[in-house]
Amino acid sequence: MTPVVLVTEELAAAALDVLAEDFEVVKVDGSHRAALLEALPDAHAVIIRSATRIDAEALSAAGRLKVVARAGVGLDNVDVPAATARGVLVVNAPTSNIVSAAEQAVALLLAVARHTASASAALKGGAWKRSAYTGVEVHGKTVGVVGLGRIGVLFAQRMAAFGVRLLAYDPYVQPARAAQLGVQLTGLDQLLRESDFISVHLPRTPETVGLIGEKELALAKPGLRIVNAARGGLVDERALAEALIEGRVAGAGLDVFESEPLTASPLFALDNVVVTPHLGASTVEAQDKAGLAVAHSVQLALRGEFVPEAVNVRAGGPLEEDIRALLPLAEKLGRVLTAVAGHLAARVTVEVAGEDTGILELAVLKGLFAPVVSEPVTFVNAPRLAAERGVTVETVPGDQTLRIRGALPDGRSVSVAGRPAKLVGVDDFDLDLTPDGVLLFLRYTDRPGVVGRIGTTLGRAGVNIAAMQVARRAAGGEALMTLTVDSAVEPDLLAKVAAEIGSSRAAVVDLRG
Repeated sequence: MTPVVLVTEELAAAALDVLAEDFEVVKVDGSHRAALLEALPDAHAVIIRSATRIDAEALSAAGRLKVVARAGVGLDNVDVPAATARGVLVVNAPTSNIVSAAEQAVALLLAVARHTASASAALKGGAWKRSAYTGVEVHGKTVGVVGLGRIGVLFAQRMAAFGVRLLAYDPYVQPARAAQLGVQLTGLDQLLRESDFISVHLPRTPETVGLIGEKELALAKPGLRIVNAARGGLVDERALAEALIEGRVAGAGLDVFESEPLTASPLFALDNVVVTPHLGASTVEAQDKAGLAVAHSVQLALRGEFVPEAVNVRAGGPLEEDIRALLPLAEKLGRVLTAVAGHLAARVTVEVAGEDTGILELAVLKGLFAPVVSEPVTFVNAPRLAAERGVTVETVPGDQTLRIRGALPDGRSVSVAGRPAKLVGVDDFDLDLTPDGVLLFLRYTDRPGVVGRIGTTLGRAGVNIAAMQVARRAAGGEALMTLTVDSAVEPDLLAKVAAEIGSSRAAVVDLRG
């Protein structure tokens, strides 16, 4: 029987040709729910974009399904846990649009520098206004890159050709890696003070929303021009509009917005603002790359071969039961390590007993990077993420406790330890708690009254404490309090709690899901 590939949205002709060589290709309108559910029982693979929802109901209807392929990056419309539970592989095309996105940022920067959109509109309206649209050269200027991931790197490489000085803010990139790229790492404040142009290339997370707001724009170098082709909400649109109107910022280029679709904004009335409707991935090439990438992944999956872009790939091969039992713990310890360190470790050591423990390195890397990158982190792409950021990992013999040690670029070291379903240590503090839910870690000087003040502050914010544990070396010395709470703790609330008790180091990590 020829496998059936169900295509629910527009796909590049070249991708359809590839699929037709080996499979029966059936098309259906994925936005038509009844038609989708009717077609799924015969499908061995389904290829979607953003308009098709593959949830538990759809998966239940697809008894033959082996792979769900998203011809794009995001997977918000795929129930990945439900697919995993049913043994269905989920793949996407995470690199299909990175060149297009980087080029869009460059295009916006140049358009803002030379008033391209306004001058075009004026001329088409019958006005020849050369003197009104005098711009600035990019050559010789300082360009700040906020976020040095894959798209940020591509943007920086392209801007280097203009003969600029490149600064970058990214606390999760090692200085040596930045130096290789010809980029100087700085703090965000310094980048704002020194940059003539800034381009934002960060994922949208609770920590990055509003990263550049009123306070940051007040620090900006006069004449700054700012570009955001990454995610809406990273730049505070209200604060940016005020800075543009007051002349503190000279121009802006925006491809993304906090709320989309957006057709009205104070920014749209400003001649020194260039806006586009989220076109970062809207190129023929990006769409072709996405289609071909997922077509290739579907080929591999239906042939039973290794699929590099699987986001829920299984470890593969037989594993010792004790190692298998440590996989969820290893990933959680990686998350905790990044949180309590406040930085991505440059060198990671995994201490554990047993053989064939290499898979634990991948699980730890998944946890390390999950809070700091926008793409889904898998056993497959974790090594690439580590290589891109100059992070090394090794495994050394240990005992029955899984211990993760991280060496940070500033010379500090951090360690976390656990046993199946238990977090048993952070640095040299002994703990005994279940690593689930939302965990808060607070270091402070041991003294009476601290527990009550924390409880009061969290209670006033509507955050309920489910469990609490205090570890200390000696009465009156340094202590570590770990709390499990029932809801998310935003950065502002964490800072308030830390200030309330004079915490020397505070961190939160969300281990839900």
